[in-house]
Amino acid sequence: MKIVIGADHAGFEDKEKIKRQLDEMGVEYEDVGTNSAESVDYPVYAQKVAEKVASGEVERGILVCGSGNGMQIAANKVHGIRAALAWNEETARLARQHNDANVLSVPARMISFEEVSKVIKSFLEADFEGGRHARRVDEISDLEKAQ
Repeated sequence: MKIVIGADHAGFEDKEKIKRQLDEMGVEYEDVGTNSAESVDYPVYAQKVAEKVASGEVERGILVCGSGNGMQIAANKVHGIRAALAWNEETARLARQHNDANVLSVPARMISFEEVSKVIKSFLEADFEGGRHARRVDEISDLEKAQ
């Protein structure tokens, strides 16, 4: 699996730690920035990640910002993206299993890095269950197409 990762200034430090975790897990990734803790606009990085996932260049994306909300909202503006905000293992796992989330947003300022690490692992290891959930994901896609 190849993924893409991006962060704003609030998520920069955790992004760097996540990269080490991904290396340990043997997960190939591309880092689209930011490259420091200097203030930046998060929609820029959310768009970079979302477009790579939507194009099929990578399978999944990870976004890191202070609350996780801004990145998730921005990423979901890109056609084909199902970005989920997760703050624990269960929300990350269910986002994959039930919603076929292809982008994960994590809140660097709201949870410890130990928890962020567990969230990342859960998101990357879970698979979409399909079945009744596929119908609902299709309904989400239909909403997107209607806009």
